[in-house]
Amino acid sequence: MTPSLEALSQRLDRRMLLRLGVLAGLSAAALPRLACAAAEPDLLPQVRAMIGRWVGPGKLPGAVASLGVPGQEAQFVSAGTQGFVDFDAMDADTLFRIYSMTKPVTGMAAMILIDEGRLGLDQPLADVLPAYREMQVLDTYDGPLDRVHRAPGPITIRQVLTHTSGFAYTVEQGGPVKRLMEEKGLVPGRISRLPIPLPGFPAGPVVPTLAAFADGMAQVPLVADPGTAWHYSAGLDVMGRVIEVVSGQSFAAFVAERLLGPLGMADTDWQVPQAKAHRLATNHAVFGGALIPIDEGDSSIFLEPPPFCCGGSGLISTPRDYDRFLRMLAQGGIFAGKRVMSEAAVRLGTGNLLPSGVTGEVGFAPNSGFGAGGRVGLGAEGGVFGWAGAAATVGMVDVRRGLRSQFFAQFMPPTAFGVLAEFQSALKADVTGLLEKRTR
Repeated sequence: MTPSLEALSQRLDRRMLLRLGVLAGLSAAALPRLACAAAEPDLLPQVRAMIGRWVGPGKLPGAVASLGVPGQEAQFVSAGTQGFVDFDAMDADTLFRIYSMTKPVTGMAAMILIDEGRLGLDQPLADVLPAYREMQVLDTYDGPLDRVHRAPGPITIRQVLTHTSGFAYTVEQGGPVKRLMEEKGLVPGRISRLPIPLPGFPAGPVVPTLAAFADGMAQVPLVADPGTAWHYSAGLDVMGRVIEVVSGQSFAAFVAERLLGPLGMADTDWQVPQAKAHRLATNHAVFGGALIPIDEGDSSIFLEPPPFCCGGSGLISTPRDYDRFLRMLAQGGIFAGKRVMSEAAVRLGTGNLLPSGVTGEVGFAPNSGFGAGGRVGLGAEGGVFGWAGAAATVGMVDVRRGLRSQFFAQFMPPTAFGVLAEFQSALKADVTGLLEKRTR
């Protein structure tokens, strides 16, 4: 059901890690406490065993996975604790930094506006944000800033949603354009209070508003001509500003009103209230094969309001909450008997929106398309939509079969261990077994 998660994040592995000049001793985690929802039959025997192998002293402090089938609540499997020295059990209501799993939420918010006729999929971005009317493009990808040409055509909303706009990204670039974005404070999210610059998320000044972020991105040369290639980008952050301008609401207010509220995602937001800090798992960086705590729940940077709400990386959520979002997509826009999105908007947003002629390894994986903020499976993986986060989280939905799946841990980069690849294999075995039972 899932794409190759290892391939999905292999380029993040090169960019995300890690110049922590600090080593810390790790206390042994509590022995893993495996739990599964009471629903019968057991949907996740292989995933349950896999999590049991990965959680414990010298491994991960805890992890959560889930699988949902049509018409039923998801079945959750969890083990361990929220941190090596945080002995609260990790479960479906633990708060996680989902980073780029924010992107499909932003993408579907945009699809609502497109479905209502307030925004056009192939409308020029400059119609909404005039600062993008004339853009410069680097002559070579990640090349010198003084060797540029004028973009041969406009950036469109489709391109912004699918990472084909040519926008740069500090978590992806390595050349002068990355340094320019960091100097301008065009940083896509937060990691830690520690004064240590992590690749892509430097510890420095950040622009104060989403409007300032969008205005600043308009002054940064594109890394490719619009509509010609897939390059992971800050496009979904810019899309947040588009949603603000078109809706007349703040980006966060629109998402809350049209998605989070109707879906009952009460634990999903860009900031964690102090009263919920005890439910926020510790995030770790992998250094020398060890997990180093970099953001603990009771002192997390996410307890503070963000400079602006990132459409590409900013949300905190729980496995139970995010399953509600995936379930809505699996059910064609309906949740708890009420329509949240039109079926046409879901079908379009979870389908392949890539501009004509853009093919190849899209979303860090072969045999892929791209929809509204997430990878789209093609061929044998047709119907699969979703995305992963930089701290080892992933959420996918199979809109053809009505299935949805998730995995949550908290460490960066997500490819530091083989846990995501092993989850993929275990989930595939469980889903295959489930589908075989259905056809008997």
